[in-house]
Amino acid sequence: MFGNWEIILIAAAIFALLIGPKKLPQLARSLGESKKEYKKSMQEAEEVGKDVAPDVESEVEDVKDSSE
Repeated sequence: MFGNWEIILIAAAIFALLIGPKKLPQLARSLGESKKEYKKSMQEAEEVGKDVAPDVESEVEDVKDSSE
C-alpha cells in the first residue's frame, strides 16, 4: 500500500505538526549540531585508534611469544 518514502513523509508531516513551526527550526539546528559533534568524535576516535594500533599489535606479539 505505502512505500518507505511515503511512510517517512507522512511521519515527518505529523511530527512537524506536533512540534509546531516555531520549534521546528530550533530542532533542526540541534540535530545538525549533534550530527557535526558525532562526526568530529568519530574522527578523533579513529585517529586515536590509528595511534594506538601499533602499540597494541606489539603487545599482542609479546604475549604470543611469552606464551609459547
